[in-house]
Amino acid sequence: MTRVLYPGSFDPITKGHMNIVEQASELFDEVIIAILQNPLKKSGFFTIEERVAIVKELYQRMNNIRVISGSGAAVDIAILNDCKAIIRGLRSLSDYDYEVQLQQINKEISNNQINTICLFADKEYQFVSSSTVKEVLGLDKDISRYVDPLVQERMLTKRRSFNNE
Repeated sequence: MTRVLYPGSFDPITKGHMNIVEQASELFDEVIIAILQNPLKKSGFFTIEERVAIVKELYQRMNNIRVISGSGAAVDIAILNDCKAIIRGLRSLSDYDYEVQLQQINKEISNNQINTICLFADKEYQFVSSSTVKEVLGLDKDISRYVDPLVQERMLTKRRSFNNE
């Protein structure tokens, strides 16, 4: 069985992320989506637990997709879950430069056990990022082009709860 890890903060998971998951699920026997806290960010829009619940609900009918949460190095999580590689999504040339550096470090710190496989998001998702979705929502604009209806509904509900505090 070929198992791969798709790590990220997924705060929120976008249609771009989902496009990468869809591609990976067609190529590999199992895709493990690892929802991680970005150590460079103090807090997110959703808690880790909320993100896990949302992503699990999105993929509840997919037999070859598993959702976990974790902390630490993605390569360690990949090794722990018997993954052959880490999946990364690419949107632009700037993503490529960063991912080349990351894959070299990941390969080194995993003692050459974990490879990185980059997949390109389809063109309609190449500009979509979690940060942009949060910014657009903050401007009180429609985010339906960027996220699944379930994610949109959860974001709107969460924003209402922020506003009522």
